[in-house]
Amino acid sequence: MESHYVGLLGFVVLLGLIGLRLPIAFALPVVGFGGLLILSGPEATFALLASQMYSSVANNTLAAVPLFLMMGYFAYHAGLTRACFDTARLWLARLPGGLAIATVAGCALFGACAGSGVAAAGAMGRVSIPEMLRYGYDRKLACGSVAAAATLAVLIPPSIVMVVYAILTEVSIGRLLLAGYIPGILSALVLMLMIMVRCSRDPSLAPAVPIKITWADRFKSLKNIWGITLLIVLVLGGIYTGFVTASEAAAIGALGAFFLMITARQLNRATFRDSMLETARTTGMIFLLLVGAAIFTGFMAISGVPQKLAELIVEGKFSIWTVLAIVVVVYLFLGMFLDSISMMLLTLPVLLPVLKELDVNLIWFGIIVVKLVEIGCITPPFGITVYVVKGVVGNAVSLEDVFRGIWWFLAMEILVLVILIMFPVISTILPDTMLGKG
Repeated sequence: MESHYVGLLGFVVLLGLIGLRLPIAFALPVVGFGGLLILSGPEATFALLASQMYSSVANNTLAAVPLFLMMGYFAYHAGLTRACFDTARLWLARLPGGLAIATVAGCALFGACAGSGVAAAGAMGRVSIPEMLRYGYDRKLACGSVAAAATLAVLIPPSIVMVVYAILTEVSIGRLLLAGYIPGILSALVLMLMIMVRCSRDPSLAPAVPIKITWADRFKSLKNIWGITLLIVLVLGGIYTGFVTASEAAAIGALGAFFLMITARQLNRATFRDSMLETARTTGMIFLLLVGAAIFTGFMAISGVPQKLAELIVEGKFSIWTVLAIVVVVYLFLGMFLDSISMMLLTLPVLLPVLKELDVNLIWFGIIVVKLVEIGCITPPFGITVYVVKGVVGNAVSLEDVFRGIWWFLAMEILVLVILIMFPVISTILPDTMLGKG
């Protein structure tokens, strides 16, 4: 049997194991190890594993992963979630659907220091959903706005998914992080506009909030978000000036969030322990996935499947748009069953040779991939942020209603995806302006 047929068979076996609910962190190395044994024999396989497993995690840039995670957990315990929502509520509550719009704005702000959609969904859901339900908001709108807006943390830097993508594709983490800001802001604005239009046409979705808000109250509330502003300036400013690398900016951001927790008088044994444990738990999961992906990537490289696929695409004269359409369909399908990092680890080893053959801008493609995995976070039946929101609301709202609440948001996310595909400059203008064309 030719090697690329072994690779294809291995890919089918991998999908079968995932379908049988074997965690992808174990499915990847099992298939990769088995395939390497078949193609290279025991001696070469163990020699390759010894180097692959070490090199996959012996990367200085990976330090950004636990540091950005730590930054998010410190920020959460410092009370920045409540500060984001309260400030957005005072500025936006008088608009149609104002509390839901404030939830989107709050998620966008918190996403600038969270790095994780799951963390943003849990934190913002506890703050905003009870507030919306108290004022008679439609349950589906209330839950859907949190589940969808929380995924903005995946796109708005710092983003753990972006860091992992940059490491897998060997592109600049700093450039990719900068590239995420404008698409993230665009996504937030589109969701907010959709909520306002829907609630203007059907006021029963979001009754007017009977509270008096003065401009003095609004401007006074801005002092509540000085902490998030500081973190954004530290991280973005450090990368933009070239004074620090992305990993160093993550360290500065984590230290800044730690001091914010002290300033807010929230630093105690319990909050510090929780932050460290959650950081260690999530980092361990990501590193285990990366090790498994390295073994599977080695198998794919030796089998020649990616190279064969690249040859077929070149010979068939497929355009980048055709390839991109296939990628979108594949990611939308995988998003129904897999988490964001698993999707990238499964597909990028096969896609990278194809993308390089077509001379695709990997920064722009990275934003497209991140947007696709963001959509996957709310796509049934997996929809991880939907399940997080359900966990927050308990029996107050059924899972079916939470899923029904995300359809309008899902449509808007796909609209933004189309815009980002049609206008690559939206993703590339910021890094190219600040860091020069790379």
